[in-house]
Amino acid sequence: MEPAYLLKYEYLKRVPVTAGNFQSHDHYEIFYFHEGKGQYLIGDKIHVLKPGTLIVMHGLTLHMPKSFEGHPYVRTLLNFDPGYFRAASEHVFSINPLQPFERLRNYKVQLSMEEQDEFEEMLRKLNRLYSAQDPVSHERFRVLCLDALFFICQVLMKPVTEEAGFPSEKEQHVQNALSYIEQHYMTDIRLDQLQENLHINKYYLVRIFQEVTGMTIFHYIYRRRINQAKILFLLDPEKSVTDICYETGFKNHSHFSKVFKQWEGKTPTQYRRLVKSQF
Repeated sequence: MEPAYLLKYEYLKRVPVTAGNFQSHDHYEIFYFHEGKGQYLIGDKIHVLKPGTLIVMHGLTLHMPKSFEGHPYVRTLLNFDPGYFRAASEHVFSINPLQPFERLRNYKVQLSMEEQDEFEEMLRKLNRLYSAQDPVSHERFRVLCLDALFFICQVLMKPVTEEAGFPSEKEQHVQNALSYIEQHYMTDIRLDQLQENLHINKYYLVRIFQEVTGMTIFHYIYRRRINQAKILFLLDPEKSVTDICYETGFKNHSHFSKVFKQWEGKTPTQYRRLVKSQF
């Protein structure tokens, strides 16, 4: 089943995620963690995962899940085009089911045991309908997707205290580095600068950053810049490649083009042309 309004539904996916591979897409994502131990880096924040963790996010935000060796890593993913559900509900319901994504953007909550039972039953039913071949099941799948969105609205309307939950001081150091990079990625960041501002030995930071995220500090910085460039191309398709190059922290056009093509498979000019054709 590959309907236009849904990019991906993966139920109880068990493949570990160990490599430092960032993702970015122009759809919304619901992530639910069933079993095991892991982390989810979204933007500049590390989220610790445990059974019952629910995350809603804007897909354009740079994000990267990570499992831990020797532990299970079982999750369900629902990626969808918000336009479909907005059009399907705006003239029927008094509450916007996309409110958590639009108000909170990227948010993690730990469901109570009662909430876990209800949501996991909903996910099981979604999987059964999604796997069916008849058109009635497909329509029921759409309806249940809306119900899942309203469930999330109900959960996130309650006051929530989010736990940081870092298992060690090491992850906190990496979190501090990510927050600093988020504020300064468009400038020329150097290791000495990180050491001075974060009050941590630069060589130790290099080692633990790669250990926690699966990539080097400068790999992350370049990936963050490329992701921002993609967002700028989407927000303003008329903006020149050169302007976006400098706005995202690259010093010259050729380096920007080389790095962009390395990760996106297209030059910035080709990507900009593709985006403009969609408007």
